[in-house]
Amino acid sequence: MESPVRLHWLDPRHPDQPFPPVHLAMREPNGLLAIGGDLSLTRLLRAYAQGIFPWYNPDEPILWWCPDPRAVLEPARFHVSRSLHRVLRKAAYAVTLDRAFDAVLEGCAGVRRGHPGTWLGADMRRAYRQLHAHGHAHSVEVWRDGTLIGGLYGVVSGRVFFGESMFSAAPDGSKIALAWLCRQLQQWDFPLIDCQVRSAHLDSLGACEISRERFLHTLALSHARPHPPGPWRFSIEVPCAVQHLPP
Repeated sequence: MESPVRLHWLDPRHPDQPFPPVHLAMREPNGLLAIGGDLSLTRLLRAYAQGIFPWYNPDEPILWWCPDPRAVLEPARFHVSRSLHRVLRKAAYAVTLDRAFDAVLEGCAGVRRGHPGTWLGADMRRAYRQLHAHGHAHSVEVWRDGTLIGGLYGVVSGRVFFGESMFSAAPDGSKIALAWLCRQLQQWDFPLIDCQVRSAHLDSLGACEISRERFLHTLALSHARPHPPGPWRFSIEVPCAVQHLPP
């Protein structure tokens, strides 16, 4: 008989406390590794550097995850459907980086409210704002006639972009954001976007599953030449017609 799996408890008073080895994560639910702790900058940076992320409901203690297999998207393999290709080609929008992080965060939180599972509670939003303030979290915004119609945000560790959430307030809003993010990340030589857990929607965009071991190996290699923290700006040509940007 197998011995019962016991979750590792993280002390919120000690943000430098190490995480347990990820191979100790539970198989069911897949990847649950630890419980407790806090969402301090120190702990979050340590977590993402090890491929670990927080994911929990507001009425739960903090839960930490590192699933196996891992859903990822290689930026060069982002699937552009015919309909999305037409939307991208028309460029009836503007796209920016780190111009409205808070608005994207609130948009993503709004999408998750009322749906089963996890959504961005106030403590999580504060934590990601702190990561953004220190140059480790970034947003992509899509604008039409000065209105935010979609976007996404995520965390960078090494040269891997950990995609956290996206939202659309108009058709294809989040897909436009992801398409331009993938183009920029290719130019910056990012090997992966972490998508955490597989879904049919992610599959349709070109995501696939790889083993946790392979994911962590790629992440570790990327830390040999990390992307510098700080505000992001596009280094590729993107749609930025003035009439579509906010005043």
